Amino acid sequence: MNEIRPGSEPVAEQANAIAPLKATTSLVYLLQALSFLLGFTSVIGVVVNYLRLADVRGTWLETHFVWQIRTFWFQLLWGLIGLVTSVFLIGFLIWAGVYFWTLYRVVKGWANLAEERPMYAE
Repeated sequence: MNEIRPGSEPVAEQANAIAPLKATTSLVYLLQALSFLLGFTSVIGVVVNYLRLADVRGTWLETHFVWQIRTFWFQLLWGLIGLVTSVFLIGFLIWAGVYFWTLYRVVKGWANLAEERPMYAE
């Protein structure tokens, strides 16, 4: 039902159907980027991902949602590992790695979204 495939409907209708979903995907990238300043916004972003995941099933935007969800959970996992190991000072290196890894994933994802490319090559 939500599947948008080439040839299934006119191009203009496909663009109209995908535009709000693309805006939602962009919003989540923004929330992930704002988490560098505010911290908690990535939680809001992953909630939005899970609430709208059914809407993007079968579209190229589903790959972005999976990318964003994985970014959140791995960021949380490694952030907690960094917290636990910060008493040994290694945690600060882990946090630095998580920071740059998250930055990379937000920039790469947002760039692919702007070019309307999926995140994972088929």
